[in-house]
Amino acid sequence: MRTVYVVSGGVSKFAKARPNRTFPAIVKEAYDYAVTDLGLEHPQFQELVDGSVASYFSDHFARQLMAGIMIQDYLGLCPKPGHRVEGGGATGGICFQEAWKSVASGDTDVCLAYGFETMSHVNTWKGNEFIALASDISFDYPVGGFYSGYYAMMVTRHMQEFGTTPEQLAHVSVKNHMNAFYNPYSQNPARLTVADVRQAPMVAWPLTRLDICVMSDGAAAVVLASEEGLTKLEQAAGRRLPRVKVAGIGRGTDAMRLADRPHQSYETFLKQNLLPSEDTAETRAYYKNLWDHGFRYPGVHSFRAGRMASKQAYARAGIADPLHQIDFVELHDAYTSSEIQTYEDMGLCRYGEGGPFAASGAPFMPNIDYGLTFDPIPNTQYPKWRKGLIPVNPSGGLIACGHPVGATGLMQAVFALWQLQGTIGKHFHDDTLQLKNACRGAIHSHAGTGTYVTVSILEKEM
Repeated sequence: MRTVYVVSGGVSKFAKARPNRTFPAIVKEAYDYAVTDLGLEHPQFQELVDGSVASYFSDHFARQLMAGIMIQDYLGLCPKPGHRVEGGGATGGICFQEAWKSVASGDTDVCLAYGFETMSHVNTWKGNEFIALASDISFDYPVGGFYSGYYAMMVTRHMQEFGTTPEQLAHVSVKNHMNAFYNPYSQNPARLTVADVRQAPMVAWPLTRLDICVMSDGAAAVVLASEEGLTKLEQAAGRRLPRVKVAGIGRGTDAMRLADRPHQSYETFLKQNLLPSEDTAETRAYYKNLWDHGFRYPGVHSFRAGRMASKQAYARAGIADPLHQIDFVELHDAYTSSEIQTYEDMGLCRYGEGGPFAASGAPFMPNIDYGLTFDPIPNTQYPKWRKGLIPVNPSGGLIACGHPVGATGLMQAVFALWQLQGTIGKHFHDDTLQLKNACRGAIHSHAGTGTYVTVSILEKEM
């Protein structure tokens, strides 16, 4: 298996609507950015790229079947090979990994991954209905199975099991909206307080409008290459390109219906789901105490697919302790509650500790004033939780940067690449969101109620 490098990326402006652009034109914005950032002219890149993978969630939003081939033609990539992938909210993450597979297998030396969504083509209520079709239409959907309802149910169970509070959820919203202030591509930057989030219109208790991601028009594109492909691109560009490699990828799945997800025994949980950093007597006792008080896994308070994807990616990347071996995470925060749940699935804290972890400031940027007071959380296995320990969603995430579904996972890859290249200042014209000495980042893409999840680890080659 060959080493795969992420060599360039681009994003379009994310917005509620882009009425002056067709979907191929929006993709071309991101594609043009990625090609230009390589230092190439389009004819040079079109000659060097060997194939592509297209990512978009719903034909309904584009009002076009086989939209991918229209983009392939628009970008001047015909007759080179290409195909479309789809996997709900994880579509972009799957696209990134399929492009990785194409290069790692030797099928291509240079592969373009691009994704988009134009969600403004339908009314918001209709868009939510289309998204709800990614639930079981034979059981859940006919009785009101819309996603805000699912996530409200999951987080109320999390609150009941672990004592998570709405104010802890609001910390995530404050963080991501403030981070987006420094991202010129973001759709919904805002300076918020916890009170602002809690007083926003209620959608599905405890989730307010400011706890939920926005619907967006937008696109993202990433170029992946083998060592041979990287050499070809460098020769064409006349310069050496920064080395950011894909150190490991992982995927997980789960049943569509929450009711179909089995409960595991304590012993099975330890055997199948414990991360190396959790394999201590203290953590085993912590989980045994949860089990003795009625906790069951996976339940509706966690995403088993997220834990599986994380475990697989960490093992392949040689990561034993994600909290201290990863410098930042761009994760799928369709809801503030899902960000907190994902902290736990990815092993940034133990199951049940996601709320206090958010309130401690650990997933915040170290150099931004959020107007919040962060206090270390006592009596945890992480007494050194502190503000900025492992920033999560420096870009603003789905909640504030935007969520054009097919582009989201690729957007994460672009922003992670720029972090690791140390070029946030160049691309954002402001270096506030640039982390010092970032060497390794994780991107996490999630579908449905955790039906498909991807995790990919990007690493700066020293």
